[in-house]
Amino acid sequence: MSARTLRRLREGALGYLLVLPALGAFGLFVFYPLVKTAYLGFFLAPPTPNLPSHYVGFHQYGQVLGSSEFVSDLGRTAFFVLLTVPTGIVIGLLLANLAHTKVPGIRAFRTIYSSTVATSTAVASVAFLTLLNPQIGVLSYLFGKAGGNGVLANPHWALPAVAMVTVWQNIGFTFILMSAALQSLPQEVLEAAKVDGASGSVRFRQIVLPLLSPILFFAAVIGVIGGFQSFGQIDLLTQGGPNHASLVLIYDIYQQAFQFNNPGYAAVLSIALFGILLVLTFVQFFFFQRRVSYASD
Repeated sequence: MSARTLRRLREGALGYLLVLPALGAFGLFVFYPLVKTAYLGFFLAPPTPNLPSHYVGFHQYGQVLGSSEFVSDLGRTAFFVLLTVPTGIVIGLLLANLAHTKVPGIRAFRTIYSSTVATSTAVASVAFLTLLNPQIGVLSYLFGKAGGNGVLANPHWALPAVAMVTVWQNIGFTFILMSAALQSLPQEVLEAAKVDGASGSVRFRQIVLPLLSPILFFAAVIGVIGGFQSFGQIDLLTQGGPNHASLVLIYDIYQQAFQFNNPGYAAVLSIALFGILLVLTFVQFFFFQRRVSYASD
């Protein structure tokens, strides 16, 4: 065996040794729970917790995924994502564009716009729970709900109210992303367009947006994943109510596993959520990445 081959073997062994801790952590905390969850979906939980579960194969998968409850949960989750992701991206982009102007005191506004990135889900939810209180809440008064049951108790407005809290909480992160992207734009291109007589709206639509397409694509992917996994604000504000109006998929998983003692049902929903996010991520990469223009293209 030549010295070159021995050197390649040693380098390969060293490489595998270096990635072994990461592979171990991935297998222990990601791959094993995924396999275990899929395995739990093959067992039907008994009506009482003292009895053992029994194996039903794929019957429970078909029963759960074909039920009207699952379709309703998925529809509410998709509606929640549609309310939060596009709105958050548009507002974050508009605020970043405003904060990008060179006027006195603009740094104070940048700090204000980005301040929600340091706000936890619990803090944001409790703050809006007070603002939406039917007796003392300012927002309830503005919405004409003072003295009544309140917005969060209205089946038609509960989920949009939770979406509003989610958008407000995530706006700081989106603002920081868009601000960093705007600051990295080639100023000579914008100046050349300005010299050619292009208006501000034309420059924004035909130059800024195409150059921002990579960060917009990233924000959309992250936003969709985060929207499907939004749990804390729903638990603190509505608990899936009223009348299941805000019962999204992730909260139904929590209820089935920890409130109704039905781990098999919750496991099937978890695998379904994983598959949906995987498919949506691939769809976004396949259809929208071709419309993303990078500076090096």
